[in-house]
Amino acid sequence: MRMLKTLVLAASLASTAAIAVPKVGEPAPAFTATDSNGKTVQLSDFKGKFVVLEWSNNECPFVKKHYSSGNMQSLQKEETGKGVTWLTVISSAPGKQGNVDGKQANALSKERGAVPTAVLLDPSGKLGHEYEAKTTPHMFVVDPKGTLVYMGGIDSVASADAEDIAGARPYVKVALAEAMAGKPVTDAVTKPYGCSVKY
Repeated sequence: MRMLKTLVLAASLASTAAIAVPKVGEPAPAFTATDSNGKTVQLSDFKGKFVVLEWSNNECPFVKKHYSSGNMQSLQKEETGKGVTWLTVISSAPGKQGNVDGKQANALSKERGAVPTAVLLDPSGKLGHEYEAKTTPHMFVVDPKGTLVYMGGIDSVASADAEDIAGARPYVKVALAEAMAGKPVTDAVTKPYGCSVKY
């Protein structure tokens, strides 16, 4: 009986570890993924740099809002220009809205003028589930030590209207500026908005 209880407890702990949720102030979940050019990418490759993770689905109206307006590309250019690593993640499953292969992902980046450091393909949803990515866009910021310092929305106005961007608080931009200045991130956890990730 004691052996059975021990096994049940061990299984319970293993299950808890498997569903550990990402938390601001703690190490960001490590991952290995394949980018749109077939290259293997690991979070540890970028140790010493700030890293942004952006969940995306090109067919989602909320993603279109930020790309058709040029807002996302502008933020990518500004932050990668400061040495930030920007990883766009596509977790749409095969057959679901937003699923693309590497060639299509590269064509999308070129067509939209997007300049992420890399586009990670996550058709199994493994990376998305590790970060509990719920929407597109859903944004995460990791500091040079590998600590998660921000997770949530790209900004404060949950709409699909590009005219709302100018009046929104740009959470990701502010989080990066504060973290780079060595300050605590004021709004470290916000509610993401957008389309559900199509796992």
